[in-house]
Amino acid sequence: MNERAQEIASGLPPDLDALPRLGGFRLRGIAMTRLETFIDAAFAFAITMLVIATQQIPDDIETLLAAFKNVPAFVASIIVIGIFWRGHWLWSRRYGLEDGASIFISWAMIVTMLIYIYPLKAIFSSMWFLLSGGRVGHVLGAHSESQVRALFAVFALGFTAIALEMVLLNFRAWQLREPLQLNARERAMTFHEVTGWNIPVGVGLVSLVLALYLPRTQIEWSGWI
Repeated sequence: MNERAQEIASGLPPDLDALPRLGGFRLRGIAMTRLETFIDAAFAFAITMLVIATQQIPDDIETLLAAFKNVPAFVASIIVIGIFWRGHWLWSRRYGLEDGASIFISWAMIVTMLIYIYPLKAIFSSMWFLLSGGRVGHVLGAHSESQVRALFAVFALGFTAIALEMVLLNFRAWQLREPLQLNARERAMTFHEVTGWNIPVGVGLVSLVLALYLPRTQIEWSGWI
């Protein structure tokens, strides 16, 4: 066991079985770390950048109704962000890791998220515009084919990157299963998280391929698979 692993092991309570449990997993990170606090703040900041009315508070009924057209895209974007937030929250609660690799991956996740929210909202807005027959959301507008492909490709890359970062965080916990003293059930659950997050990674890669190769009239489907 290397020095860093020894430090992690020494930071665990003497009686792991006395820790609170979630789904049978002993929560080594029940107390919020500085890393988790910062990540939560970053996710909250990302959500504020998805506000319904981006310029001002509506002061007449027309402006208010126009702002409400953005609500479905806003809610859908929040759901996607919430899925990734919960993934990181669960990882933090289970392992309480704050080593160099975990910090680096978490920081990369923040950067990716803050870039990803822009195409995220645009694509959901265009999706709702199409599904509602123009009642809600907004059309992407007149753009060249290369610009539209670039938008959907950035969306796919962002989704893939965040999911991959969740894979790496859980794989880091798997690497440290000995110093973390994971029991058989916890090891199985950790391995399940690693493999489970590979599914959205695969979905993101498929979306990227579709964004690059679908005909222009069908390219919107690359963002909605």
